Amino acid sequence: MSANKINPDLQRERDNCTFNVTELTNLLDGGPQKTEERKQREDVVLKEGIHTEPVPAIYLSHKDKYELAVKKSCALFQMIRRLQEEENAGMENYQALLGGTLGTAIFGDGNPLALHYVMFIPTIMGQGTVEQQAYWIGRAFNLSIIGTYAQTELGHGTFIRGLETTATYDPRTKEFVLHSPTLTAYKWWPGGLAHTANYCVVMAQLYTQGKCHGIHPFIVQLRDEETHMPLPGIKVGEIGAKLGMNGTNNGFLGLENVRIPRDHMLMKNSQVLEDGTYVKAPSSKLAYGTMMFVRVMLVNDMCNYMAKAVTIATRYSAIRRQSQPKPDEPEPQILDYVTQQHKLLVGIAAVHAFKLNADWIWNMYNNVTAELESGDLERLPELHALSCCLKAVVTADAAECVERCRLACGGHGYMLSSNLPLTYGLVTAACTYEGENTVLLLQTARYLVKAWQQAAAGGGAPPTLQHVAPAPRRNPPWENSVRGIVDGFHTVAAGKIGLCVAQIEKRQKSGMSYEDAWNMTSIQLASASEAHCRAIILATYLKETEQLVKGVSAELRLVLLQLVDLYVLYWALQRIGDLLRFTSISERDIEQLQSWYELTLSKLRRNAVGLVDAFDIRDEILNSTLGAYDGNAYERLMAEAMKSPLNAAPVNDSFHKYLKPFMQGKL
Repeated sequence: MSANKINPDLQRERDNCTFNVTELTNLLDGGPQKTEERKQREDVVLKEGIHTEPVPAIYLSHKDKYELAVKKSCALFQMIRRLQEEENAGMENYQALLGGTLGTAIFGDGNPLALHYVMFIPTIMGQGTVEQQAYWIGRAFNLSIIGTYAQTELGHGTFIRGLETTATYDPRTKEFVLHSPTLTAYKWWPGGLAHTANYCVVMAQLYTQGKCHGIHPFIVQLRDEETHMPLPGIKVGEIGAKLGMNGTNNGFLGLENVRIPRDHMLMKNSQVLEDGTYVKAPSSKLAYGTMMFVRVMLVNDMCNYMAKAVTIATRYSAIRRQSQPKPDEPEPQILDYVTQQHKLLVGIAAVHAFKLNADWIWNMYNNVTAELESGDLERLPELHALSCCLKAVVTADAAECVERCRLACGGHGYMLSSNLPLTYGLVTAACTYEGENTVLLLQTARYLVKAWQQAAAGGGAPPTLQHVAPAPRRNPPWENSVRGIVDGFHTVAAGKIGLCVAQIEKRQKSGMSYEDAWNMTSIQLASASEAHCRAIILATYLKETEQLVKGVSAELRLVLLQLVDLYVLYWALQRIGDLLRFTSISERDIEQLQSWYELTLSKLRRNAVGLVDAFDIRDEILNSTLGAYDGNAYERLMAEAMKSPLNAAPVNDSFHKYLKPFMQGKL
């Protein structure tokens, strides 16, 4: 990992680790062969040096940051093309370069071509006819065209039905006319839209034969393929600097009666015939396939960012010594403080929990997609509800985890060179894109309320909702075990959903409309969704880990099960109010949980560094002065400080220009 001398505190941590770190790395990667492939891929990519910068990007202007990101994109895809020819491998082998840890190592603060691969191509694959795929996918894959995906508008984001952009069919010319009727109808946010993409999937309200048929996808050419100048009627530009992702090239797009051929509407699900007749899709939900795909992928992305953050903060906590709790004794490592273990170890456990949940929902997504192909839509609403709440809970937890890691590093965590602020900028962005989190929780709540009412009427419940069924309010005896807590979380979720349903019905009886009753109950509804999601995350983490540890060494099994204990106990203590309200937990049980939690922290303490080492994130990818494998944080902080352009000269020009005359009273 590093040729430098390892900090002795960090070396001692590694020597004390009770399990084989490589065994855990292989398990996380999906087998020794997968680890080998990943390492080889990292070697090949990092050897190209695309990730290195003469001046750190944080010191560049906004414009220069974008130009550097484009330069890196081109270098990266040139390299991928060469590797594909040499190895005869598909693009999927290099998918990690776009969203994974390797991608963020290369681009740092966002990639202007990400949406081309993550949204433009998948939308054409998922919503285009076979002929449309044949025409567009080849050009998109070899980057003869660059695309993006424009849905969100200045005035509407998560509420897709409210989008204002129109696509009106003209049967005389067999064309669609795309138009932004107002300023709020301008598309706003798509990555790469500003100056990178020359094509775009635009989501617009379809009008034909005088009737509106809702949102549909259209491929619109934005710029001339030779000169890259915007085409007539296309108003396009960049939206400005943001908290993070400043290399992403987010843009705006206004359309002034832009005409496109009829076959540029993606027509796998719904069609407009030449005479303007509209042919409806078998289900309106099919149009949301791309968004579900991205939400499922996001859970994995969050694991990568959290793994980076906990690696940085845990290694730093092993080498940082602070305070003197006992007089005449040396300052202890801050990792010895139980409060510090409480901040970091639950983050490590969360990476494992979310990774197993990501794999679980990915399998479900693939199964449901296969069912859709054969016309079976039964499990689509369940998958939609799950992808909504998982996306919301995981992104919110990830943002909290990264910020907690930054705070756990004290003042040095505030340095951009720690790479924690930049990571926070990337993670917190995910709390709003692909659906704002509160809105997504309420989407899930709609499904939960419906499922509850169905079960109350004697209908069955889908697999992930077995616990959501109106039952007599008799709390089963509380069992102070991990499984008992998971059952308790299911009880809480069912109790909260039941209360919401009762509350809505009560408000309707008093004369409120359903919509007003829903809005008045929405705080409780969002909370019920979150509780439902927590129950699923905990249950899946426990179940999948029990399967996983069957094939591992006794030492590793013990540690992985301790992580499950820690994670489940942490959330039980975070949600004590809910457990007291909906289960028969007692004061004595809570005291036992607290002691058990503290004991679990102390058991995991000696393996903290081993656990983050097992994430196996190379220094070039971590890109952190505080988190490098060798633990030489202070030397790295100083070396990085010297790269500041302000340190290039001993006296800055402003001294002669302003300070000196000011100090001498001559200004």
